[in-house]
Amino acid sequence: MISVPHLSRLLVVLIVALVVTGCAGREDPTLGWSASQLYGEAKNALNEGNYDQAVEYYEKLEARYPFGRYAQQAQIEIPYAYYKAGEPEPALAAVDRFEQLNPRHPNLDYAYYLRGLINFNRQQGFLADLFPRNPAEMDPEPFDQSFQDFDRLIREFPDSRYAPDAYQRMIYIRNALAAYELRVAEFYMERTAWVAAAQRARNVISTYPGTEVMPKALAVLHRAYTELGLEDYAENTMTVLELNYPDAAVAVRAGEPVELEGQERRGLWRVMDRIPFLTN
Repeated sequence: MISVPHLSRLLVVLIVALVVTGCAGREDPTLGWSASQLYGEAKNALNEGNYDQAVEYYEKLEARYPFGRYAQQAQIEIPYAYYKAGEPEPALAAVDRFEQLNPRHPNLDYAYYLRGLINFNRQQGFLADLFPRNPAEMDPEPFDQSFQDFDRLIREFPDSRYAPDAYQRMIYIRNALAAYELRVAEFYMERTAWVAAAQRARNVISTYPGTEVMPKALAVLHRAYTELGLEDYAENTMTVLELNYPDAAVAVRAGEPVELEGQERRGLWRVMDRIPFLTN
């Protein structure tokens, strides 16, 4: 029979052997890979939609080969991989790092564009979840930040290949932010908070002139002024409606809802109109 001390020593030896074997089994398969091989595998993973794997390879490339063209290329592709993986915060941090390390990089315009795109798509929740119990509590800041990012791109790189798309996204963002403000105004109007409704409607008109929701904003403002007994202000608002949006003015005078032109063709407005405010 094996004595207790000998058995204990044997168990210790077996445990150590298992630990060593386990560590050996977890050996990094990328050890010994060249910079070009790491970059190539990262790029393949990115193209195949394996974004987490791509990030892992890119980061190993930077850690092992911090100098050279592959590391620099990895720096601009890492934020894109994070973005595609649905991780906006690490993606934005990676863009910041790229800009700090490469202030004169020929693809700096792409970094600006990517930053705007990341913030733009952070708003999928903003659009998909319209609206929470109290829309006044929503924070449109990331969408506004996206607008600033695209504006910076266009100002600093007006001839960039990304500028036309950025400009179109800026138009969309401006209309969406105006629509958000309008829906908050309507939220207050539905609760007969006429002063708050008038303030929000005026904010749409002053901050986002020319946006697609303008006739609705004027209609809300006219209703709020009327309910507050401010007849002169109401009539002045109606005059603006009649001069700029005669069809909307006719609807308001008839007590009918104002419809946006081309509303059925714009998914944003369809979403906004069909989702009620939940108060229970």
